[in-house]
Amino acid sequence: MGKTRTQLLRSTYPRRVSGAYGRVLVVDDNKVIRQLIRVNLELEGFEVVTAADGVECLDLVHEVCPDVITLDVVMPRLDGIETAARLRADPRTGHLPVAVISACTPHEVAAGVDAFLAKPFEPSELVRMVRRLAHREDSAPFHGRRGAGTAGSTAG
Repeated sequence: MGKTRTQLLRSTYPRRVSGAYGRVLVVDDNKVIRQLIRVNLELEGFEVVTAADGVECLDLVHEVCPDVITLDVVMPRLDGIETAARLRADPRTGHLPVAVISACTPHEVAAGVDAFLAKPFEPSELVRMVRRLAHREDSAPFHGRRGAGTAGSTAG
């Protein structure tokens, strides 16, 4: 199923997104959370593509050409921390802003991501974080401390 879906996506994602703030690849194993993030970002003018885990993210990232990637941490097959590390290690994706949206604490998230947002989150915080990353206003990577390159919520 994954390969068929990827094949169909190839011709549908132009490199630039006209009339939108940018394209976001949302990666979360929870379908409800993916839909919640999708709806909130689409309402603010982002184009959103979703993936259910890190493996699907790595399969889609070169086809989709996202401006921002959001990752959950705890996912089957390939978790968000390892997915972020693989994205950073690839010269084709190492420059992409990566935000972790997770119920994990910031201290559990490895360095190398650009932002952290704790679940549960306020939709306005999500939009603000993604907008900032899409426009490269926050270039300092997140280093495991709340407040450093984050749009972090106070909820844990």
